[in-house]
Amino acid sequence: MDAMTDQAGVREALPAARYTRVAAVLHWVMAVLIVGNVVLAWVAESLPENWVRPGIDLHKSVGLTVLGLVVLRVLWRVAHPPPALPSDYPIWQKRASHAAHMVLYGLMVVLPVSGWLHDSAFKYADKHPLMLYWVVPWFRIGAVEAMEPAAKEEFHSALYSVHAVSGYALYTLLAVHILGALKHQWDGARELQRMRIG
Repeated sequence: MDAMTDQAGVREALPAARYTRVAAVLHWVMAVLIVGNVVLAWVAESLPENWVRPGIDLHKSVGLTVLGLVVLRVLWRVAHPPPALPSDYPIWQKRASHAAHMVLYGLMVVLPVSGWLHDSAFKYADKHPLMLYWVVPWFRIGAVEAMEPAAKEEFHSALYSVHAVSGYALYTLLAVHILGALKHQWDGARELQRMRIG
């Protein structure tokens, strides 16, 4: 039996080092919300006219929910460090994984915050109150709302660009993250079991 087979056998015999249940729940809930919000962002403008505004409002609600969850997730991660990556991963893969996770966390903050700032600079904000899931009144950022109209319009456009670029960066990194996890799973590293609930 060669070394590769021996190593695969050891991997199969050992239980996967797993994230805590809370971390796993947060991961999968946020994954569903983010993917759903990406889809919503792409299709909102093509919805029937009377569905466009509710679709946009739902997009905002989900974004603010993700922002709250990412704060909770970071706090949980600090208090409950994630399990170490398998020791046989090359050092460059470990560093790339760590860097990708840090950038993902950053984007999961930048994207909803830039959207919130963008919405706060909306010139018709007074006609469209910000409501979480059409029920809970939510606040806009007062310093942005108080800007002079011309400056506010410029800020609104700039923040839209930040939001859009951050979105494309997130899509790209999510694709790399998913493909990397599937590649390791295929190689026998039981990557998906590390984030299993239950």
